[in-house]
Formats: sequence, structure tokens, C-alpha cells
Amino acid sequence: MAFRRSSVLLRTAFVSGRTPASYTSPLSYYSDCRKSYSNSSTSESDHNKGTTESAAGYHINNGPSYMRAAVFWEPNKPMTFEDFHMPRPKPNEILIKTKACGVCHSDLHVLKGELPFASPCVVGHEITGEVVEIGPLTDNKIIERFPIGSQVVGAFIMPCGSCFYCSKASKPVYMYSMGGLAEYCVVPAHGLTVLPNSLPYTESAILGCAVFTAYGAMAHAAQVRPGDAIAVIGVGGVGSSCLQIARAFGASDIIAVDIQDEKLQKAKIFGATHTVNAQTEDAVTKIKEITGGRGVDIAVEALGRAQTFSQCVQSVRDGGKAVMIGLTLSGAKGEVDINHLVRRQIKVIGSYGGRARQDLPKLIKLAESGIFNLEAAVSRKCKFEEVGEAYKDLDKGSIIGRAVVEIM
Repeated sequence: MAFRRSSVLLRTAFVSGRTPASYTSPLSYYSDCRKSYSNSSTSESDHNKGTTESAAGYHINNGPSYMRAAVFWEPNKPMTFEDFHMPRPKPNEILIKTKACGVCHSDLHVLKGELPFASPCVVGHEITGEVVEIGPLTDNKIIERFPIGSQVVGAFIMPCGSCFYCSKASKPVYMYSMGGLAEYCVVPAHGLTVLPNSLPYTESAILGCAVFTAYGAMAHAAQVRPGDAIAVIGVGGVGSSCLQIARAFGASDIIAVDIQDEKLQKAKIFGATHTVNAQTEDAVTKIKEITGGRGVDIAVEALGRAQTFSQCVQSVRDGGKAVMIGLTLSGAKGEVDINHLVRRQIKVIGSYGGRARQDLPKLIKLAESGIFNLEAAVSRKCKFEEVGEAYKDLDKGSIIGRAVVEIM
């Protein structure tokens, strides 16, 4: 099967003066995935068909008519807060009252114009929240699984659950993302998992991207086994999550590589047995020294730079795996020594998250058990109004770990 990654799901904002903006979803899908997750208007009679009033009456009864969201207009310009008409969920979609949203480098790339996204738009793809409405004609099993008032966490990869790739093949077509920097957002039910009362909204937001991305890399792409030697290059929000997952899977040598001593010091909390400051010593040489000259079984690149791409490939042993998860400037190229790749049988693997329906519940259990330390992973909490400053600090490299925006 020719696997294709997702098209882009955007909640686009068009604001004119002080008039609340319509909250719509112009989508561009591969022809393979026919399911459209849009939020265009739906008639009142259609909206209430086949769904109980408690599930579909949020707008009709006591729900607000408008919401506020942080809008990105153009690269390197401040986001603004605008009013939107409340989005309406369609079949098998759920309206979430957003509680928290993580501050991710992927969104920073969009804000800087490094990744092409239509604008104006609402970014944010790492959320927790409360179920307030379920779309009409939604499957009864979904309604039972996510009753009104449920606490949920959303994965940034959202399978539609009905196209060929979701229902027949081994992997889904992915869609991204829900526009989480808003007071409310609509998410396909298949991209959600119930969040137990024992886990807090704010810290748990990172489960949907930082931890989810790390788990996909370590469990599926790298297939970490007990005793593996692992290097993680770049230990920010995603990289530090890789360290915790590697420890949980029983890796032996866990080497954290970064250029900030503060991040490297914290990496030890997350399971790093060795740290390497790539600004003061050669990362590849040091990794091979730690592993007796052999190299690691698995190296993970979690930064998205040409230099670290090369370091990742050069750090693995013969037959080892170099797993790339860091996004970067659109069109950027990473170089590799072809002869080294061929003769040493190096496997270079791209990884873009986990499997929402299968993996997100597993991450909830890891967090509940304390195996994954959410509290240590979230290094900063900020108010909704401070989101712009949070992204500026992320760009400067001054956020150690993950920042989360508390919305409601």
C-alpha cells in the first residue's frame, strides 16, 4: 500500500471589523480520503436528527454563541485575539471546551513562515478539554464513550475512522490539526481519549503531541527493546519525552544530546544516563566513546536541523536505526554519506506520531502509573493572553521542557 500522510485541517479565521468571524474548515484532502471534517453551517433540523438533546443542544440551550481564539495572520507578526461564531460538530465529531493547549515547535514553524499553512488561521494541536456537544447522527458507541462533561485529551493526528486507510489498511490517513488555541474546538471522536480525574488538564495536554510523537518514534519506528543503547539529539518537549519512553521500555545507555546545560541537567530526571553538550564536544565522537566505539542501536533526531540529521545517522552502529522526528523549514535538505549508509546498513526512518486510537490510551496509563512524569515535563504554564510571549520564548530557546497555555 502506498501510504500517504495527512492533508491539513485548519479552522480558518476571516475577521472584518468587529464582526465575529465564521469558523470554517477549508480542506484539501488526498483523493484517497473522502471524509471531510468541515464546520460549515448546518440547518437546525439536520443538526438535531438522531441525537439526544443533551448531546446536541449546547448551542440551543445554555451554550455561548461566540468564542475567542488566537489568530495567526502572517509570519513574524503578533497573533491577535478575535471573536468567532461557535463551531458546530458534524457526525462523529465532538465540540470541546478547551482547557489547555501545549506550545509546540511545529506551530512556531508556521508562525515564522517556515512551514506553509494557509492564513489567517488558528494553530494549536496539543489539547485537553471538556466534552460539551456531540455532532448529529454520531455513532452510539461514541456517545457512550464520550458523554457530555467528559474530560478528554486529543491527539494531533486525527484518523477519520471511515476511509479505506482507516478501516481496511494497517495505518490511517492523518489529519492535522484542531486549532487548539481557542476557547472551543471541534475534534473527530477517533482522535480523542477520556482523561481520568487523576490527571490534570494542564500537564496532560502534552500527551497529545510531545508524548504522542515520542511514543510513535520509540514504539513503532525505532521499536525499542530492553537493553538498547539510545541517543536523543535535541531534548526539548519531544526529545525529553523520548528519554522517558526509552527508560520505560528498558533501554540501557540513554544519551541526551543538546547545547544547553540546563536542558541536559533536566534530562537526567527523565532517564538520561549520559549527557553530551554538542557545543563543547563532538557529539558523534562522544556517543561512540560512551558505547565502546560501536555507536548506539537507535539515534533519534528531535530538532529538525541539517547538522543534527547528519549526527543522528553517524551515531548509530552498523545495522542501527536513525529515526527523524524533528520538523524544519519547508524544503530543507539533510545530507547523508551514501557509502556509509549502504555499507553499514543504516536504516533511516521518518516518524510522525503514533496511532491515536491505539496509543493514546496507553500513554494515559503510563502517566497514571507515574512511569511518565507529566509534572516534570511541563516547565511553564501561561495564561491565554500570554501565548504570544510563550512562542517568542520558545523561539529563543528559553523554555526548558514544554510550555502549556491554560485557556479556560
